[in-house]
Amino acid sequence: MTYLYDRVLLTNDDGFEAPGLKILENIASKIAKEVWIVAPERDQSGTSQSISIHHPLRAIEKSERHFAVTGTPGDCVVMGLRQLMPQKPDLVLSGVNRGSNLGLETIFSGTVGAAMTGCLLNIPSIAFSQNFRDGHEIYWETAYHHGPEIFQKLSQSSWQHPRTCLNINFPDCPYDEVKSIEFTTQGIGYVEDINIVAKKDMRQAPYYWLNFDRPIKEDTEHTETQAINNKSISITPLSFDRTHTDLLQKLKL
Repeated sequence: MTYLYDRVLLTNDDGFEAPGLKILENIASKIAKEVWIVAPERDQSGTSQSISIHHPLRAIEKSERHFAVTGTPGDCVVMGLRQLMPQKPDLVLSGVNRGSNLGLETIFSGTVGAAMTGCLLNIPSIAFSQNFRDGHEIYWETAYHHGPEIFQKLSQSSWQHPRTCLNINFPDCPYDEVKSIEFTTQGIGYVEDINIVAKKDMRQAPYYWLNFDRPIKEDTEHTETQAINNKSISITPLSFDRTHTDLLQKLKL
């Protein structure tokens, strides 16, 4: 069997036992000779690109080349690259996330944050997310079926670029309803607001949950949100540079 890569490092933000990570491992086994998993011991959704600098990390070896780390997705990437793997990987793959990571919400995403950490450390990196609607089944088979196809498509292009990762989202539909694979721009996504739900415990002390207000909405043409809404797979290059160049030029006047 001919592989595209010698070895890859996998992580996620949903935790070591998450079904999306098992999907990604299956995809990776088709494109790489050697697959390593270094993933958070528990769910780390919403941790963005954070790393732990105020407490030590522990790496628990679950099986050969499979480690659970008591930290964030970013911690896992650093631990894999700098401590656990004897040779550096050709790719860092993050996901498959339970839910989309589109537009503005990528700022909060641990899935995307792990990929950004990988490219910060000069390893080409890709984040994967499977869109779904609350209360409905998740079409994991869509990511499972189309994942290898995406790598074949990418192998035909020069996608690897310094300080840049790819953000890939699978639409909320069965795999045989996917229309196309599109290269897209970052849109506004689904997140409209961040809400606070206030509660009281049995001793009447207040506590709070944060959650996203995520109505499904349309976006402009050629954006990842529009592609997902149209049952297409979106591939968006993301970089670290957040400079608003138009405003910068106005400020210089």
